[in-house]
Amino acid sequence: MSLTFYYAPMSTASVTALVLEELGIPCERVKLDLKKGDTKNPDFTKLNPNAKVPTLVHDGVPIWESAAITMYLGETFGVDKGLYPAAGPRRGEAMKWIVWANVTLGGAVARWALHAQEWAPADERNAKAGEAGRQEMLGCLRILDGALEGRSYLVGERYSLADAHVLSFVDWLQHMKVDLAPFPNVKAWFTRGSARSAYARQAAADRA
Repeated sequence: MSLTFYYAPMSTASVTALVLEELGIPCERVKLDLKKGDTKNPDFTKLNPNAKVPTLVHDGVPIWESAAITMYLGETFGVDKGLYPAAGPRRGEAMKWIVWANVTLGGAVARWALHAQEWAPADERNAKAGEAGRQEMLGCLRILDGALEGRSYLVGERYSLADAHVLSFVDWLQHMKVDLAPFPNVKAWFTRGSARSAYARQAAADRA
């Protein structure tokens, strides 16, 4: 098996990195420097014409988008390890949360960040749009909090790659100083997930 993971530290590739850590499968890791424009290198854009990380190449086949990568890795390597549901409704539930993190939660966070964070150009910010994005993000956290009421994890009672995927997005919110105190179920779930050894290894790798 040939598995190559193209990533950049402290980027959306951290989602895939955490999933790979949980699975514990061997892969070649290729670190790219976003500031130097490594993702725009012609050799890389042949693999991913979007010029973005994460990108995974499995036996010569490039796979883009962190949600697609998580689901693919789950189906291919995660079922036997107890980290991804077998085909059926539980798998659908896992897929639901993985895509929700990227599209619904991720979209709201992006709208908030682009209009409210200091790293966004001042002349491109719109305070009203930023506040709307923030409120939408908080609404997403309320949805997540409700889903975790009375349960330890998102899919059944076992930690899965769906938890790893969504956890990585919530970790991003932690770095952006979002207070999880109003969402006690999310906070307790995040504490459980971030106590895992795979999380600690990935966090150390991101800081390296």
